[in-house]
Formats: sequence, C-alpha cells, structure tokens
Amino acid sequence: MDGSSIIERLMTTEGRSDPYPLYARAHELGAAAPAGAGTVLAIGHAAANQVLRNPAFALEDTEALVEADSRLAAHASVTLLGRSVLQRNAPDHGRVRSLLASAFNARRVAALRPAVEAAVARLLDGLAERGADGAPVDFMDAFAFRLPVEVICELLGVPPQDRYRFRGLAGDLTIALELIQDLGELDAADTAADELAGYFTALVAERRARPQDDLVSDLARIAAEAPGRISGRELLANLVLLLVAGFETTTNLLGNGLALLFRHPETAAGLRTGAVAPALFTDEVLRFDSPVQLTTRLAVADGLDVAGVPAPAGTWVMVLLGAANHDPARYRRPELFDPDRTDSQPLSFGGGAHFCLGSRLARMEAEVAVPALLDRFPRLAPGGVPTRRDRLVLRGYETLPVTVR
Repeated sequence: MDGSSIIERLMTTEGRSDPYPLYARAHELGAAAPAGAGTVLAIGHAAANQVLRNPAFALEDTEALVEADSRLAAHASVTLLGRSVLQRNAPDHGRVRSLLASAFNARRVAALRPAVEAAVARLLDGLAERGADGAPVDFMDAFAFRLPVEVICELLGVPPQDRYRFRGLAGDLTIALELIQDLGELDAADTAADELAGYFTALVAERRARPQDDLVSDLARIAAEAPGRISGRELLANLVLLLVAGFETTTNLLGNGLALLFRHPETAAGLRTGAVAPALFTDEVLRFDSPVQLTTRLAVADGLDVAGVPAPAGTWVMVLLGAANHDPARYRRPELFDPDRTDSQPLSFGGGAHFCLGSRLARMEAEVAVPALLDRFPRLAPGGVPTRRDRLVLRGYETLPVTVR
C-alpha cells in the first residue's frame, strides 16, 4: 500500500471510522512518503512537527484558491473561514491572533476554573435528573457539548438563551474543513456560515451600542477604532471561529475520553482514587484518539523536504496528526492506551505559529470534568451503541448513550 492508496482508503467511510490500521500501514512507508503528484504525507511525529513549525510550509491561501477555482467564491463557508486566523498566513495571521491570544493566556484560563467547576456541577445535576429512572442519556448532547459551549459563550458574551442552538450549525460549518470530493458537500456548511455570520453581525451591533465585559465588546471596539488591526469582515470570521473551535474540539475530547474509559475501567478506577493524574489521562486521550486527525500545508519555498522526501514549492503536504501520535519511533507500543506515559507531547493541537489558541482551556475543562463525572456517578456505564460522526479531520461521536443510576 503506497501513500496514494492510504489517502484513498482514509476517504472511505470504513477508513474514517477507524483510521488507525491505515496509519500503521503508513508508518511502514517511513516518516514521510509521496502520495501522488505534488503531494507528500507527513507521517512520523518528528516529520509532522517539522512541517507544523516551519513557516515555509504555509496554509493554503483562500484568495489564491478562489482565484484558481472561481466556483469557491460562491461558498460562504470557504470565504468566511478563509478570513479567520485558522487559514491565514503572516502577516495577517499574527496581526489578528495577537488580539485573540490574551483571552486564552495562562492567567485568564486559570481564572476561569471556578466558572468551569460550577458549570460542570450544574450539568452533572442535569445528567442525574435526565437519567434518574435508569433510561439512557446521550452524553454528547447532555454534557460533552454543553460544557465547552457554555464556557466559550461566556467568554465571548453570547447570551445564555442562544447557546444551545450552535451544535448543529458548528457541525455543518466544519464540513468545510474536511477533505471534500464534491463542492455540493458544502451546501450545509454555506447555510451554517450565513446563519452564524448573521448572528454575530447582530451581536456586534448590539455590543457597540451597549458594551459589556466580554470579548465581542472588546473586539468590536478595536475594529471600530483601529480597523487596521482587525477589519469588520475579519471580526465576524474570527468570532465564528472562536465559537466553533471553542467547543468542537473539546466536545470530541470529552466524548472520546469517556468512550476510552468504558473500554479501560482500570483507568476510570485510577482517576477515582487519584492513582491516575487527570492531566496525563487528558494527554493520552489526545494522543490515542485525537479530536483533530489531519491538517494540511503548502510548500511555499524551494529546496524543502519532509523527512528526506523532496517537497518543492507548490507541494501539498498532508500532516497525519493521528498517525504522528501513533508513531512507534516516538512512543513505546503506541497502539496501547496508557495514561502513565510522560512527556507525551501529542500533536493534536498542532504546532508552530498555528498552535491552537484554546488548548489550555480545552485541557482544563477535561481535567475538571472527567474526575467530577466519575466521582458523581460511580455506576456510570454504556447505555447503548454509540455512533461516530462520519468525519476524518474532526474525529468524535455523534451520540454516546450512558446510564448514570
């Protein structure tokens, strides 16, 4: 199996459902491998890290993509996300990211911990009430989505009555981040992009009229006073990004983590007694079943290579984060779930200039939520057959039934 066939298999429903056997086959090809004309796979941990940290491997510029394929201009999801820091290179990326970063620094995240603990307790009460009669409860909807969406919406300033409308919209919008094969697949993403942009247009207008102590008010003021720092279109795109990224990855981290605990009850017991550290458990979930499996870069300089595989300018590099996190050259027995690993450093949040802004917050939410969940429900158990979302880039569960009595 060569690099091209591995990508073809990953694009199938079967491959997306369980990509890890394909990653094992990919490692047999080396740390990197060609995958057809103009494409290279970054497979090993060191190779993936190299690409993520080298600015000569840049993000694909959305404006250039639209210029190359004018059909993309009609897709609101492509143009909206293309204006966000997720898909911008220097200098625009650094200019806007610097405005967002202060909301996620170590001090601000630590200050959020009491609010996260209170939200966890409130949601666990709701989970207990829903499952009091022994009926299965969908953990994804009742807890894994609601916790991070409450936290990010509190930061942004989204009113409480609006917060639970966003799960479906975010799920649809993120289709635009997948490796799509037909532009028709973007229809739902475009609808979601329009609705989310419309929502934040109205919220920004409201905050400009009546500012509050929240991130939307702060960014709206900056955009009005210094549009050279962030334009109106960039403001909307990045507010949508912060909302969606603020809960999408954490939702999957919580769901993937609980599913692993059901498969490894000894780890659940260790978390309950303190024998397993929540931070190490979180790291191992991120490594073993990463919420983000893949990202891409474009070689924008000559003379580049990926672990010895030539990558001349114009080469598209597919960074297999899920494979890198299972690299046998980096991890002893990577196929085993082992929360006692130290110095794990999974690449699930990316690396370099585009390292995830919300990584501290996501980790903190998981480290608070999972032990509290296990302490509250000693008999927590699977309540039915879970369903995975049919996605490759963003990996998580659509439903995860549990019983709590």
